[in-house]
Formats: sequence, C-alpha cells, structure tokens
Amino acid sequence: MTNEKKQDKKNVDMDELFQKALDSAGSAYAPYSRFRVGAALLSDDGRIFTGCNVENRSYGLTVCAERTALFKGISEGAKRFIALAVSTPDSDKPTAPCGACRQVISEFMSPQAQVRFGGNSSERVNTTIGELYPFDSLHELNKA
Repeated sequence: MTNEKKQDKKNVDMDELFQKALDSAGSAYAPYSRFRVGAALLSDDGRIFTGCNVENRSYGLTVCAERTALFKGISEGAKRFIALAVSTPDSDKPTAPCGACRQVISEFMSPQAQVRFGGNSSERVNTTIGELYPFDSLHELNKA
C-alpha cells in the first residue's frame, strides 16, 4: 500500500481537467476525419493522464483520445480513475465518448465518476459514467 493521498472526489477541478483535455486535442492526428479530440483523466491518487485521438488510414485501427489517456494511466500503474474530461474543439456541440470508449472506461471508473465534455462553444455537459453508460453488464454481473 502506498502512502499517496487518495484524491477527494469532492475537490475535482473539472475546469482544469477540461482545459487539459482541450490542450491535448492540439496533439491529435486526425487527417481523415479532421475531428480532433482530447481527453484528460484524473486517477484516484491525483495524477492526470491526457490523450488525443490517433487516426489511421485503416479506420478501425484508430484510437480514441479517451482510451489513449486510459491506457497511458494504466501503463503508469494507475488502476482507478475518478473524473474524465473530453474536448472536441472541431464540433459546435459537446460530443460524448463513443460506445467503445464507454465500455473500456466503465471497467476502471465507478458509475459515480464525474464526466465533462464540450465542443468549441461554451456549452459543457456535466454528467457521470453511470449516466453515460446506464446498463453496464460488467458491474451488473458482479452484483449476482
């Protein structure tokens, strides 16, 4: 067990997390869709992991920003995450994580984990993983 202080869920700075997601979108490799995405993920030990989407001409091999951030966090030893921000600066409207990302995210975040996503306007959506992914079979099976 480490001596690191666990992040207090009530003190999550979603504005800061969203700004880091927006900054990360600047690194996106999106020559095909021209739709940049940035993500920032807060681990329960206070570390922030960022990611951007990385496209490939074999479109099925594209990796979303949310999964890039998550995989970076896991590869650095984090296993639980308490907040996620997603920025889509090429969209007029907030764009939520895709279904594949929701599936992967749900394995490492509780239904109560905070989520914020937004596009290039000032409109932001504040929600939770549970609201994004209300029928999570993995966690439902664990209740049985």
